Amino acid sequence: MCGVCHKFIMGLREFIKDYFLSFWDYETPKVMVVKNRTLGVIYRGVQFLVITYFIWYVFISQKAYQESETRPESSVYTVMKGSAVHGDQILDTVEYARPSEGGDVISTILRREVTYDQMQGTCAEYFHVANANCTTDSDCVQGEVDFDGHGRRTGRCVQYYNHTFKTCEIQTWCPIEEYAVEREPALVEAINFTVFIRNSIHFPKFKVLRGNIKDASNKRDMQKYLNKCHYDEEKEPYCPNFRLGYIANRARENFSELCRTGGVIGVFINWKCNLDLDPSHCKPTYSFRRLDLRKDQASSGYYYRFAKYYSKDGIESRTLIKAYGIRLDVIVHGHAGKFSPIPTIISTVTAMTSVGICTIICDWIMLTFIDKNEVYSERKFDEVIQEPTVPIPTELSYINSFGSNHSDLSDGVPL
Repeated sequence: MCGVCHKFIMGLREFIKDYFLSFWDYETPKVMVVKNRTLGVIYRGVQFLVITYFIWYVFISQKAYQESETRPESSVYTVMKGSAVHGDQILDTVEYARPSEGGDVISTILRREVTYDQMQGTCAEYFHVANANCTTDSDCVQGEVDFDGHGRRTGRCVQYYNHTFKTCEIQTWCPIEEYAVEREPALVEAINFTVFIRNSIHFPKFKVLRGNIKDASNKRDMQKYLNKCHYDEEKEPYCPNFRLGYIANRARENFSELCRTGGVIGVFINWKCNLDLDPSHCKPTYSFRRLDLRKDQASSGYYYRFAKYYSKDGIESRTLIKAYGIRLDVIVHGHAGKFSPIPTIISTVTAMTSVGICTIICDWIMLTFIDKNEVYSERKFDEVIQEPTVPIPTELSYINSFGSNHSDLSDGVPL
């Protein structure tokens, strides 16, 4: 046992010694020209792909020669415009826009469900609420509050309005919404409403400030233009007025379905500016996408409730309104780039270094798949233990690939 341990220790010592000594060896590349057409085609092909990648994608597409800024300062101001006739009423922005003048979020009402003349009192709970149905007072616990219901139970079992069955009585705003709600028709004229979106963006690194409204020296002419124009990607790229119908269409949504369920649509303003050109070429592009869950989901759509309070016969009353509509979330993205020598040098050095991958790939192919008789490996790897006494002329080795015998190596012609 001691002999085995001794041999193991000695072997480990030799291994550590060889590893330590070889650590200080110097390695230098050896140039060897291999006359192999297949290997040459692979080598030039990989070189072409690497160079094409850096020229086309890195420098032209990604503009790696530029210094960039991706976190600009931005502000958004929105206003909903338009009016509609709804029955005997004339609705303006105060009636259907929330808020009437907003920031990066604004919504418009497309359909309403109204419960009129609610007052504080007691009435029957909605029968779809859990444990709301009853036959006697003992089925209703006094003071119990069901957070999925409408109020606090009084402990009495009463008739459900003009129906024959009974539910527990609650203290709340009566009558409850589910029983007394009146569903109004959709505001179809809203398809022609317009939302005014003013956006300004600042790239502090480059001290560039841009806006999505074209500059004009005559403010009166500009105001006339803004009052009548509608955004068009090709004809009116600087007009900040967007029709709701246009927004829904670009988001690939049916406006009639939005009137029924409501929805949240994102308005994306994208600034991609090449500041090597004149700043006037820095223009925004717009895209639109539905943000909330799709209509096949139970919680899809967009709606909210609000109330209008008033006094009726000296009693505080309210009209409860459940509003379905479109909410617009304005989201701004910005990216600006300008030529800088530092990223240019870094990208150029990276490209030149990456060309070396071609040699590594071809060496691996040569030594793994082509060098069956280890002809190439004998020429590629040499170990020099000490300086030779006879000078060795510097030359490039040529290897022909017409055969696998060592005698074929003499056919090479030295440079």
